[in-house]
Amino acid sequence: MKEKHPTRFSFAKVFCNIFGHKLRVSKNVTDHVHEYKCEKCGMEMTDTANGFLARLTPKFKETNDYISKIHQKRKRKHYAHAS
Repeated sequence: MKEKHPTRFSFAKVFCNIFGHKLRVSKNVTDHVHEYKCEKCGMEMTDTANGFLARLTPKFKETNDYISKIHQKRKRKHYAHAS
């Protein structure tokens, strides 16, 4: 039988549920894809392929890291070629 772990009560989470999250960019993955973090409750979100925001799951985090590496490599190649 599974034991339930009590979740901690947080006024920040209640505040965000009522008034909405106060998201700030925490990481620029590319020029158009960003990772966000709520200043109040700490929830992390990211841009999706269709332009909406989704919670930052480990799968999204891994995908964003991979996209960031590809983007940085292309940027370096473009700037080196332009010089």
